[in-house]
Amino acid sequence: MAGKFIKFFSPFVRIMPEIKQPQREVQFKEKLLWTVVVLIIYLIMSNIPLYGVSSQDTADYYYWLRVILASQKGTLTELGIGPIVTSGLIMQLLLGSKIIKIDMSDPYDRSMFSGSQKVFAMFLTVLNIIAYLAGGAFGELTIANATFVFLQLLFSGVVIILLDEILQKGWGIGSGVSLFIAAGVAGQVFWNLFSFVEAGPNQGARGIVIAFFQSLTNPSIDTATLFFRPDRLPSLFGGITTLAIFLVIIWFESTKIEIPLAYKGYRGFKGKYPMKLLYVSNIPVILVNALYANFLFFGQIIAGPSSNFRNPGSNWFLNLIGTFETGSSGVATGSYLVPTGGLLYYFTPPQGLDQLIADPFRAIIYLVFFIFLCVMLGRVWVDVSGLAPKDIAQQIIDSGMQIPGFRSSDKIIERILKRYIPTLIILNGFIIAIMSFFADSLGALTSGTGLLIAIGIVHQYSESLAKEMAAMQYPGMRALLGMD
Repeated sequence: MAGKFIKFFSPFVRIMPEIKQPQREVQFKEKLLWTVVVLIIYLIMSNIPLYGVSSQDTADYYYWLRVILASQKGTLTELGIGPIVTSGLIMQLLLGSKIIKIDMSDPYDRSMFSGSQKVFAMFLTVLNIIAYLAGGAFGELTIANATFVFLQLLFSGVVIILLDEILQKGWGIGSGVSLFIAAGVAGQVFWNLFSFVEAGPNQGARGIVIAFFQSLTNPSIDTATLFFRPDRLPSLFGGITTLAIFLVIIWFESTKIEIPLAYKGYRGFKGKYPMKLLYVSNIPVILVNALYANFLFFGQIIAGPSSNFRNPGSNWFLNLIGTFETGSSGVATGSYLVPTGGLLYYFTPPQGLDQLIADPFRAIIYLVFFIFLCVMLGRVWVDVSGLAPKDIAQQIIDSGMQIPGFRSSDKIIERILKRYIPTLIILNGFIIAIMSFFADSLGALTSGTGLLIAIGIVHQYSESLAKEMAAMQYPGMRALLGMD
């Protein structure tokens, strides 16, 4: 099976541009520089409008997921990281379910799997661009303009894949996917805190901090109304919710189970192997939302009010997929579709306390499915990303350490780790799903999932920086830190 899989993708992998892994040890300062350069390039792309699009006053199919997909409407990053995350999700599901069999210890198989994932991401990029153009996401375009838009998005898709690969291959810190999401969430939170754009009559500025200070000097703005503002405007309660969730997630990220270790060759030299309570961190949330994003995107194109498929004979089936009403963001031209019924209605969380109280049944269904998918995809990710008990046991043995009181054997260490890791995966999925749900339902300053992801990413980057600095001082610890 592995041979057929690799054989099918190998011609495409050969023609895909590739970032080579560094043949030398990349110093910490150089990694930091490359990380900053990658982020700046992405931010510049996010502010370059697409040539040939005459109007932005069109439906925004990705409105609900812009922050999570690190995308900006009408720019070179229109598709964001969606194709990369979706291809990773599908490929890892195929690998985890044994539909394809790849020997990840074989460098050739591993490189071909990575290359095949890139090819699949490009295929999804092309598919999404065609769906965008067919669904009228850019309005009415001439053939020439549609071709220009297609080529721009295809080129930017390749660039985004390569930017992510620069960090993944070891030239930078972390991954491009995580970096772009964190930057997008930070930008949205900053906008909702400090924006001077007028929110409406007697509402003050959109930014809640600015509106609060305006209420102290402007009698027409009632400070009490800023605690709960209508139309999903940033509120004081949302700001408090954001801060509370930030502190809670940081506490969960810092909570660890520590397994005692001792060096085999050095008597009295002991250490610990820490396993976080959030063992898989934010990865399941990213994967679940990539899945939701594709359902929501194609569902809006197929069943949306302007869909070409709608006619009196088939509306009952399209209504089963989803029914929508048009909403306005209030901060830019254009509009977005709000699910009001059908299956897609249950793929979106309640946006605020009013929606939660109005339809608690929807909230329960969404939460149950969200928890289930976070747990299941967390298990798949652990199996394919080197976090399984077998992989961790081998890391410990390779670093020259053992668990005191037990024979130095990877099988024994693996058996001990199996007491903890499956339970941590379930707790991880449950906690992040609950926190994301409450962030959305209580009106946090960005999407609940986006906030959760950004907090986890910031914490991961702080840990990565700490590891890099520790590895600089003690090169012998690189294997134990998982950096080799």
